[in-house]
Amino acid sequence: MVFQDISLGKDLENQENPWENVTSSTVTNSDSFVMPEVGKERVEALIKSIDEIKELIDGREKLSKRIFSEGEKMKMEITNFLNENRVRDVNDPIETQERSALRQKKIDIAQMQLNEKVACWKDVALLKKELRDKEQDLSEKLARMNILEGILESTSSDDNSNDYEKVGGKI
Repeated sequence: MVFQDISLGKDLENQENPWENVTSSTVTNSDSFVMPEVGKERVEALIKSIDEIKELIDGREKLSKRIFSEGEKMKMEITNFLNENRVRDVNDPIETQERSALRQKKIDIAQMQLNEKVACWKDVALLKKELRDKEQDLSEKLARMNILEGILESTSSDDNSNDYEKVGGKI
């Protein structure tokens, strides 16, 4: 029976933590670092998922800021309109009603902005929770792969020493 080294990592024993700073580009493109094939697809999927969640968080925050600034712009336009068109007749119920409706619009926009802030905070909190879960999964997966790599390396070195003893060598 011939024993072969089935580990695929390069110089992993020289690195303190070979999984530190692993990114999708390191997993797929690096010449100096080759990840073991066992679980590689899962790790790549987790890294991609983490990157996508970070993009979603960033996109959601940008969307919220955009919605908020659009609301500020509309409130400013209403305020400018009200300032430019002063009350001509205080006793005119139609004019008073229209001005009140515009002021109510400003209040509605402010409520929409507040609701958007709360919704954004909830969405980002959920995304960050999912991000933490994925990062924890990735960390656990990489730790397991590191342990497996160590076992494979120690098993292959133990097997080689046994072969040496079988042929009459002394350790």
